Amino acid sequence: MINVSHLTKKYGRFTANNNMSFIVENGEIAVLAGPNGAGKSTAIKCIAGLLRFEGEIEICGFNNKSIEAKRLLGYVPEIPAPFELLTVWEHMEFIARAYKLENWQERAEMLIRRMELADKKNKMGKELSKGMQQKISICCALLIEPAAVLFDEPFVGLDPHAIKELKAMLSELRGKGTTIIISTHMLDSVEEFWDKLLIMMNGRIEAERERKAVEKSGENLEELFFMITEKNNGSAEEKDKGE
Repeated sequence: MINVSHLTKKYGRFTANNNMSFIVENGEIAVLAGPNGAGKSTAIKCIAGLLRFEGEIEICGFNNKSIEAKRLLGYVPEIPAPFELLTVWEHMEFIARAYKLENWQERAEMLIRRMELADKKNKMGKELSKGMQQKISICCALLIEPAAVLFDEPFVGLDPHAIKELKAMLSELRGKGTTIIISTHMLDSVEEFWDKLLIMMNGRIEAERERKAVEKSGENLEELFFMITEKNNGSAEEKDKGE
C-alpha cells in the first residue's frame, strides 16, 4: 500500500503539489493523469523519497524515506539515467548487490529477454538509445520484485513490443499484489488496466475515480479529463489577463 497524506511541495513561492492525499491499495494500479506541468512527476519524486516535502507518505506502512520502505520500492524515472560505463548486465548486478539479492540471475535474464536486451547485455549505458535506457530502468526496478513500484511516463520512447511487454508485466505485478502508480499525460496508454484514476491540474487532484464505479455509471473519462484541464487552463489564462 502507498498512503499519501497532505503532500505539499513548494519551489520557493511556486507550489508544485498542493495538499494531495490518496491511497493506493495492494494489487491496485493507480494512474496520476494530467497535462505537462500538472505536478505529476514532482509527486512521484516525493513518493520515491527524492525530494523534501510537507505531509506524510508511507510505503507498506513505513515512512517513505526509511530503509525499510526503500527496500520495497521500485522506481522508473521519466528520464532514464543509467550508469554510462556499466553494461546492461552490470546494471543488474549492481542492483542485486545494492539490495543484497540472492539467486537473482535467472530473474535478470528473464527481464532482459522480455525487454529485448539480450543481445545488448555487454553494451554500456552510454552506447544505448533512450528507449533501450528506459528498458534498463524498467529491468532494474523490477529485479527486486518490489512490493510497490512507481512509473513516471513509462511508455515514452518504448517500441511497440516493449510497450506490450510492460503492460503484461503490470498486469502480472497487480496479480501478485504489487501496489503500482503510473504517471502519464496519455489516458489511452493505460485505459485497459487502471483501477484508480487521479486527474491532476495545477498541483492538485481535481478528480478521483474508481474503475468499477466508472464502468457502472458509463462516465466518459476523456471528457472529464478535458473538462478539468481546459477549465483550469482557461481560469489561469483569465487570471493572467487580469494581472
